[in-house]
Amino acid sequence: MSKIQPEYLKECVQAVFDGCNERKRKFTETIELQIGLKNYDPQKDKRFAGSVRLNHVARPTMKICVLGDAYHCERAEQEGVDFKTADGLKAFNKNKKLIKKFAKQYHAFLASESMIKQIPRLLGPGLNKAGKFPALITQQESLSTKMDELKSTVKFQLKKVLCMSVAVGHGNMDLAEAIDNLKLAINFLVSLLKKNWQNVKSLHIKSTMGKPQRIY
Repeated sequence: MSKIQPEYLKECVQAVFDGCNERKRKFTETIELQIGLKNYDPQKDKRFAGSVRLNHVARPTMKICVLGDAYHCERAEQEGVDFKTADGLKAFNKNKKLIKKFAKQYHAFLASESMIKQIPRLLGPGLNKAGKFPALITQQESLSTKMDELKSTVKFQLKKVLCMSVAVGHGNMDLAEAIDNLKLAINFLVSLLKKNWQNVKSLHIKSTMGKPQRIY
């Protein structure tokens, strides 16, 4: 993070928060890190992908569905979380349109060990194509902790274009927490790049409805 002065970063994040507070929306605004890369050829260079768990929940309103065995479906019901049993998945009858629509309803999925093996057979490649193949949850893990982990994890993936954006926070979080998440996300991104900072063209942060602030 030596490339970005801490005071300047703080000013930019504060400006984003000020924008959120000036016009209170009926929803919680997401704070995004927008990245522009340079000296990369997505056709020739190896495309990178990596996920990092941030220290604070970045997306509290993320919709998650549990594809569970009896134990996890019961847990999900107790905690007011949407869930589907194996029979519920069988009901899709491998209909691609229905599975696509189902995948669109949620940001992410969790699946019990017994279910994760059945998903390709029951749903085909639908969830995988949508980039939402479920994360594994074991009976030893707390459902709420596992969901917080998903809500705090950001994924960087280079596709065909040299720009990307990830959610690093939300408008109701503490300023220091947002800065902490931002630093962690930027450092992780830079570690994925073949020439580190030399591949970073620009970094902006913005809230859903706010103006972008250039931080690099």
